[in-house]
Amino acid sequence: MRPPGVDLVRDPAGAGTLVLLAHGGEEYSQAPPHLWRPALLRMWPFAAVARKAAPGAAIGFARYRFRGWNAEGDPAIDLRAVLDELRYERVLLIGHSMGGRAVVAAGDHPRVAGVLALAPWLPPGEPLVALRPPVTFVHGTDDTMTDPAATTVYARRLRAAGVAVTTYALAGEGHAMLKRPRDWNRLVAEFVRGDPAGGGDVHLPVTRSRVGVEIVSAVAGIAAARFRLPVKRRVRAKAWG
Repeated sequence: MRPPGVDLVRDPAGAGTLVLLAHGGEEYSQAPPHLWRPALLRMWPFAAVARKAAPGAAIGFARYRFRGWNAEGDPAIDLRAVLDELRYERVLLIGHSMGGRAVVAAGDHPRVAGVLALAPWLPPGEPLVALRPPVTFVHGTDDTMTDPAATTVYARRLRAAGVAVTTYALAGEGHAMLKRPRDWNRLVAEFVRGDPAGGGDVHLPVTRSRVGVEIVSAVAGIAAARFRLPVKRRVRAKAWG
């Protein structure tokens, strides 16, 4: 079994901040994840965005033991194990889908300095976590894989508990984040830079861009980022050897 860890694509000398990207997966699966799965590839452009937004930060991808959220070990457990051992003073967590659930669940770790959940999977009854701002949730209104309404409910629960949360609803966007890549990239950049989110619920209306053109642009961005940012080093959680 492959131990959890972080694949670093950027690690400048003296970096005190790590932007950690957590990819999506499956509801149940004990199969090992690998670098060329679409769920992980979709996160690669955000690494390129983070490199530009925070040139002095390290950037890495969380690697789980399993593709799924299993009783035997879920990605949040793996993420916490990695966070325990990292040398960086502060970690910005960005997760998509199952990775969005993982970064929320592990977001109260002492090293975490912010949580950005993209189309997160937050099922009914998901435990409330004492997150520290900035906390931002982004969801496409046409997502049929994870429920935008469930994200709204969880955000309201956090606010009721005293946590400031900003939510963005991207009209016309689905789960793969391919129809509005510029909006996803912009929101990731703002989060990494530490731009004030403003709070509240923000609705971003349908853009005039042609969907086909945007999808082609998104796929091209994935390919470009994947080959320009090779994995430089892997950090393994010692708890699993």
